[in-house]
Amino acid sequence: MSNFYIKFRDTALRAGEAAFLCVPPKVDRDYDREGRTISYAQALQSVDALADLYATSGLSGRRVALLLENRPDHFLHLLAANAARVSVVPLNPDYLANEFAYVLDHAEVCCVIGTGRRFQDLAIVCQQDERRIPIIDAMALPDRLPVKERSGTGIGSASALVTTGEALVIYTSGTTGHPKGCIISNECCLAAGECYASIGGAMTLREGEDRLYVPLPTYHANATVIAMNAMIRTANCLILPDRFHAGDWWGDLIHTGATAVHYLGIIPPILLKAAPSARDRQHRVRFGFGAGVAPELHAAFESRFGFPLVEGWGMTETGRIIVDAQEPRLIATRAIGCAADPLEVKVVDDADVAVGLDVPGELLVRCKGEDPRRGFFGGYLKDDPATEAAWRGGWFHTGDIVTCDASGRLFFVERRKNIIRRSGENISAAEVEGVLSDLPFVASVAVIGIEDDMRDEEVMACVVLVNGAAPTAVVAMGLFEAARGRLAYFKLPGWVVFVDTIPVTGTQKIRKGVIFPQYADPRKHPHAYDLRYMKKR
Repeated sequence: MSNFYIKFRDTALRAGEAAFLCVPPKVDRDYDREGRTISYAQALQSVDALADLYATSGLSGRRVALLLENRPDHFLHLLAANAARVSVVPLNPDYLANEFAYVLDHAEVCCVIGTGRRFQDLAIVCQQDERRIPIIDAMALPDRLPVKERSGTGIGSASALVTTGEALVIYTSGTTGHPKGCIISNECCLAAGECYASIGGAMTLREGEDRLYVPLPTYHANATVIAMNAMIRTANCLILPDRFHAGDWWGDLIHTGATAVHYLGIIPPILLKAAPSARDRQHRVRFGFGAGVAPELHAAFESRFGFPLVEGWGMTETGRIIVDAQEPRLIATRAIGCAADPLEVKVVDDADVAVGLDVPGELLVRCKGEDPRRGFFGGYLKDDPATEAAWRGGWFHTGDIVTCDASGRLFFVERRKNIIRRSGENISAAEVEGVLSDLPFVASVAVIGIEDDMRDEEVMACVVLVNGAAPTAVVAMGLFEAARGRLAYFKLPGWVVFVDTIPVTGTQKIRKGVIFPQYADPRKHPHAYDLRYMKKR
């Protein structure tokens, strides 16, 4: 089975002088302050040297965690690991200690390579007695990497990794308390790149001519799987800001010559709120790709800034994406496009029976042909029951509710899964509930997503207090502060609402849909407290 390093090497050998990675300048950043561009040839040289280090250190067939933020080093190490048959586990730098610990232990990583603002925090977790995982500063690599000896039920041997084709394990929130580890194969990575490169329409990629600006984190599949592999396949350049900065957006696009951008739903309204400027049209951007733009803002954005925002749909598990890139794009709706070969879709009811046209139902997807899982993720790490449940009936169940019209175009409605989507982060409501329910003054809690103008959704905690506790702002802030030590900032409740009871079913499952009366705005509840101002990194 081919790996994505081979595709990268082939591109580097035929288009070595072309730009592969670009960092915009930023004077208050602690790396590449003046910006930097790395050609395919330069990257190949660095990647091959790193691959030798990985291989000679005995890492082949094992998992290595990376904490390299949005630096070019993340992609160089990722490609090197792939060349050496090492599986990579990207870490979220906003994790707290217990969240780092869970991922390191669950993935059974044998060493960690990192740098940046959270390096020392992660080092403390790695060096705890029950763990003792070697952690190496990526800026000062030794001649040989220290490796923790194998134990437990990890990946096993080099041959096992080659057989499974595992390239990464990306942790994404599920409906249980802890995130699920999605096993991403080389086949999935290559299929994602091929899918993007073949979309066409408003998202046509030109060989060796495009420069894609991606202000999204490298521990997500968007940048690391989809964008990188699409750029490699087309000999194009990936532009890497450290994250989204509204004040730097247009300057970055102009300076780097970006011809395409990726966005989250929160980005367009922020840019539209800024005062009009000559820079609004000085860029070279031909299209933006993302999800979650409010239909009422879509046309206004395109008219002002002069390029289409192409809405689409995808998941870490699916690799391939569905995109509304063909004209006429229905920008006044929640259209996400039509599935393209080899992806096929079905919209079903709760019994997995297909629904009619324009009727809401769950989106199911699969690959055409004899193997419906071809190009999808390899399963949830150490959770075969969850994997098989997701694939019941030979279709992957996305948990997203859509409608489908007579032309085959899909329209997003809502998410069925117990997931809150905040600024591009998938947050497990169950994980937040688990933390809050441990607090002594909380009798019961249900966490839901509430619509937010800036961040798509915000975390709302519906709390029943123990007898004697008062539903005051002081108590709400105390709950927030108590959770701060156990949850990354983006998972903390932006709203706390004190309620008298949380309804449950006969089997004691929380009925989140009836906590509040139909059409009621929970934010206007007499004991609702807005704590969004307290959510900071």
